[in-house]
Amino acid sequence: MSSGNKYPQSYTYESAGVSIDAGNALVKAIGPLVKATARPGADSEIGGFGGFFDPKAAGYSDPLLVAANDGVGTKLKLAIDYDRHETVGIDLVAMCVNDLIVQGAEPLFFLDYFATGKLENGVAERVIAGIADGCKQAGCALIGGETAEMPGMYAAGDYDLAGFCVGAVERGEQLSGAKVAEGHVLIGLASSGVHSNGYSLVRRLAKDKGWKLDRPALFDSDRILVDALIEPTRIYVASLLPLIREGLVDALAHITGGGLLENIPRILPDGTHALVNADAWEQPRLMAFLQAQGNIEPAEMARTFNCGVGMVLAIGPQHLTEVLARLAEAGETAFEVGRIEAGEKGCTVTGSQGTWSATEDWEAEHFA
Repeated sequence: MSSGNKYPQSYTYESAGVSIDAGNALVKAIGPLVKATARPGADSEIGGFGGFFDPKAAGYSDPLLVAANDGVGTKLKLAIDYDRHETVGIDLVAMCVNDLIVQGAEPLFFLDYFATGKLENGVAERVIAGIADGCKQAGCALIGGETAEMPGMYAAGDYDLAGFCVGAVERGEQLSGAKVAEGHVLIGLASSGVHSNGYSLVRRLAKDKGWKLDRPALFDSDRILVDALIEPTRIYVASLLPLIREGLVDALAHITGGGLLENIPRILPDGTHALVNADAWEQPRLMAFLQAQGNIEPAEMARTFNCGVGMVLAIGPQHLTEVLARLAEAGETAFEVGRIEAGEKGCTVTGSQGTWSATEDWEAEHFA
């Protein structure tokens, strides 16, 4: 005679690892964070199937829409391993909005995608709080997103992020690099750290060299090493948008993967070449530490890391004094880093460590 329940086990979504209640609780918890990003054109209420944005209410008459999407990369592993979840959301927003501003576009609204194996609301809220912070810095509204709980897809505690942002620029006012010409001056804006590129190499160095990431950094005894490494990507939108609208900037290059060597040529017309003086700014101690620890060749540094410059402006020489002053007033550390001359489309970086170049086919050669 059999014993036990008369009926078979009743399965639920939660028994399979997904909690609808936890998802609903997260939406309720982040409501105030999202609401705080409201701006003209969006009320930033969440809970619907989509988010509305009204470009006319934002002051545009005949806008072109510009879209960008990105992630944070393996920097997330540092956040996960060392419980530093508050700022990776800023990185997510920064990687998208900095790509929009180089087109001359004002970021209008943002949506995020947070995926994990098991939803831990304390972690998710900290991440999304960072996303909301980044949106406020960029002046864009967080109008929605997706939280995906997928057991078996991610290891315990792991998560991934993706972001999607839409901006606008009045027709005819977009930046394309077409105005860049011989004689233009290049201005660099200081980065806040490694930003969000090169972390696979950073993490490899940390493992191979046995870094104690929870101890003070060798190059800065006042900072814990992991905090220096995870410093969020700087958002340049508020500083640059007024200059763009006043016609003081002809092109912008966001210095991400590929570094100075491969990103500056992306804004150059045929027949122009960028010359960058690497001695025009002091290499940040963090960058010097990475280079020394990995015995990294200068050309490799210039292709892998931002080397202390997160954004490059191309401007007419007549605007140099005004633009530098305006950037300083906006809180940026800015320096003249080079110029545009006639030549093969590409970039040459020269300094005390040598000279290295990349041309339009993105193949870098070291000429030391």
